[in-house]
Amino acid sequence: MNPTWSYLLTLVGATGLLVAGRAQRAGWLIGFLAQGLWAAYAVATKQPGFLISAFIYAYVYALNYRAWTTKQPALTSEKSDT
Repeated sequence: MNPTWSYLLTLVGATGLLVAGRAQRAGWLIGFLAQGLWAAYAVATKQPGFLISAFIYAYVYALNYRAWTTKQPALTSEKSDT
């Protein structure tokens, strides 16, 4: 398999985290869309573990995107003071 995959997956994932870390909800969307690349990688390399992780990560990215978009509280173990 061409090593370009690993560079592309790393670049897209790191970009999503960087954007999310700068308090921009688009970062979560980038991460969510990156899971399509992970799913393609999983199928191309016949590694079902990556496919399972892509679905799990997509779910978490979707939850975080929704929290940022609708002002929902993020998943956290801390209790709110309000």
